[in-house]
Amino acid sequence: MVEPLYEISVKCTYCDNSFKSMKVRPSFKKASKTDADFCVHYKGINPDYYIVRICPYCGYAHTENFSDKWKPSQREAFHEKIGKYWAMRSFGGERTWETTLQSFKLALVSAQIKEEKSRVVAGLLHHLAWLYRTKGDWEQEKRFLAFALEAYVHVYENEGMDLNNARLMFLMGELNRRLGRFNDAVKWFSRIINDRKIMDAAMIRASREQWIVTREDMLAIRMELPDEMKQAT
Repeated sequence: MVEPLYEISVKCTYCDNSFKSMKVRPSFKKASKTDADFCVHYKGINPDYYIVRICPYCGYAHTENFSDKWKPSQREAFHEKIGKYWAMRSFGGERTWETTLQSFKLALVSAQIKEEKSRVVAGLLHHLAWLYRTKGDWEQEKRFLAFALEAYVHVYENEGMDLNNARLMFLMGELNRRLGRFNDAVKWFSRIINDRKIMDAAMIRASREQWIVTREDMLAIRMELPDEMKQAT
């Protein structure tokens, strides 16, 4: 019988040791639904649990999106913050929700120490929000959505031209909507809908849908609608 998890070999870029990490076989990745902010809910095993690879020898946690390079100052900072306190332990087996939470938090600290790009940090923060969503912990989800939004704004301001701008703008709209910042959400969705340079049909369609959802959210709490939304009544 084929197991859903299989081992891969990873070489740690901090301490040079090799270790095993798990991945989910593609045939076992079965999505049941996807939220508007791209959070995929899975039937059975969740492949997101195995995104982070953690070196059992030094505690360095990373994903495929991390750079391999270390500056001497980063090595020193990693040793001071994690390395010297690390007791050897393996995250190589099957992961629970709790060990997955630990793995993402370790990866977040590693990314901050290594000064990874804002989009890498934003992705980790967003995954942490999704983890709390699967637990129904709105307070923690909201906290990490706010952190992720701040990081995405930083990505847009500093790296925006290199990325899929429409998807990034849509995410900023959707996270604002989820956080109840409806006027900001409307601005982002409207920009995607009205910007003639944006050719991403899927994101334009999604923005139209979420623009309507945001309008309904605002009406439900009797919030004053912006002029462009009043015209749509």
